[in-house]
This record gives sequence, C-alpha cells and structure tokens, in this order.
Amino acid sequence: FRMDPEVPLVVPEVNPEAILEHKGIIANPNCSTIQMVVALKPLHDEAGIKRVVVSTYQSVSGAGKKGMDELSSQTIALLNQKPFDVEVHNAQIAFNTVPHIGPWAEDDYTEEELKLVYETRKIWGEPNIQVAPTAVRVPVFAGHSESINIEFNNAITAERARQLLDSAPGLVVVDDPSENRYPTAIDCAERDEVFVGRIRKDPSVQHGLAL
Repeated sequence: FRMDPEVPLVVPEVNPEAILEHKGIIANPNCSTIQMVVALKPLHDEAGIKRVVVSTYQSVSGAGKKGMDELSSQTIALLNQKPFDVEVHNAQIAFNTVPHIGPWAEDDYTEEELKLVYETRKIWGEPNIQVAPTAVRVPVFAGHSESINIEFNNAITAERARQLLDSAPGLVVVDDPSENRYPTAIDCAERDEVFVGRIRKDPSVQHGLAL
C-alpha cells in the first residue's frame, strides 16, 4: 500500500498529520527511507532540500532470518576453508559487499533504491525533490547505515545542522571527530532512534552538507 495514492505513508517524526487522511489503512515506508527522512526532516524545514545522494549500507537482517543465517554459515565455512552456498544475497555476503538489494527495476536501479526516491517524495508531498540512491548489502547482522549528501536551496552550516538534529525527535547525534565519535551499526542495533554523525560541509556545491 505504500505508493497507493489513497493510503497515507506515515513517519511519526516527519509527517504525523498525514495520518488524518487515512481511509482505513496506513502504510509505513521502507526501512532505509524511514531513517533517511527522520534525519533530513529538520534540515529540510530549515533550508529546503534540493537534492539528496544517498548510499545505504544495509545489514543482512533486512533479508530476514534466512539472510542472517547465510552470513553466519558462509562466515563459518570460509574460516574453516569449507564450501558454501549462495541463495539469499545474489553473491557471497561474508567478507563482501553486494550492491544489489531487491529485484531490478527501471533504468537499472533496484526496487530497494527506487523506494528511497518515490517514498521520500510522497512523505514530503514534494514531487520535485531529487534523490539519487545506491543500496548495498553489507556483512553486518543488524543495523542499517547510510551516507547522505544533501544540496540545499538556502545556506546552512554544519554547526546549525548539528543543533537542529540534536533537538529533533527520534534522533541521536554522535559527532565528535576529535574523539573518534560517530555512529556504528552495532551502536544502533536494537534501538529505535536514528543516529547521526560525521556532519560536515560539502565544498563542491554552494549549499551542501554530508552526514
């Protein structure tokens, strides 16, 4: 139901008002879309997002128990120099990264990648926001991660972004390069919040940040 025009696509920290439009069904977005729009919401409200380039580093838990079992069994087999099967992740996942999640779709993107495009536009009600996605499966059991580059319509500094994110609902800022403090997948596993770090200026555009 996610892209059904009659069904609201709701992230409570981002567009709770959409819930009032339901006709008996409410949908929630894909996992990668949720964490991205929660992190981008306060920045979009402040400076207006023009374009997002996002690369995901998605744990095998996104493929369910079978995906987690395959990472475990392949790891054990490789460490013991034994043969193993590839059934879930399209390629060996142990000690590897696989830039292929979900079926192939339009223009050689995967369905997982296009969810980041179309769901973001629907949640914000802004069909012109540009999103360039790449989704990668990584050998991590739990905890999805993303690298996000944002181009804004208006000026915003890394320090201002840090303040906005630190005070926004559903977010935890872990960002101190001098102490090597930043989020990792293990820190975030079994937590509901979205963790944000490595907040920095993008010098390649007039108004840009990376996180």
